[in-house]
Amino acid sequence: MIYIVGAGLALLLGVFTISAYNGLVTLRQRVKNAWAQVDVQLKRRYDLIPNLVNTVKGYASHERETFEQITRARSQAMGAQTVDEQAGAENMLTGALKTLFAVAENYPELKADANFRQLQEELSNTESKIAFARQFYNDTVQKYNIRTQVFPSNLVAGLFGFTGKAYFNVEGAEREAVEVRF
Repeated sequence: MIYIVGAGLALLLGVFTISAYNGLVTLRQRVKNAWAQVDVQLKRRYDLIPNLVNTVKGYASHERETFEQITRARSQAMGAQTVDEQAGAENMLTGALKTLFAVAENYPELKADANFRQLQEELSNTESKIAFARQFYNDTVQKYNIRTQVFPSNLVAGLFGFTGKAYFNVEGAEREAVEVRF
């Protein structure tokens, strides 16, 4: 009788461990997928920026420092390796874009340019998609982090090396969206 109870408990423990492990793997893969969606939108943003800068350059060629700042910020953002590095680089890039749009305010003929308006709209749509992708990523990270920290699945997480993931946060003043309307 003791053997049957012991075997039953071992079976239950085995089923729990397998179930918890598979749940953690599933959530980890969802986090990776969510990050990939953020990455796709960020790359779209990076592709739009040179076109936008070149359009503005045609009207405001003496704003060299602003263009260099955007180029540096874009390069840093494209080279970020971790979520924290990416968040910091994105904050810097957002600030640089705000400066670019402030410069564009001084050029009425630029604001009337059809190409510039189209790029503004594409960037605005991309910013919305980035915001949604960030939210989805952070929601997915929250689910994963909760699972790695609550009992008893935290025992399985610790046993198999599942660790918490970083949220994709934006800093202070950069929490506002890039203003792309004139």
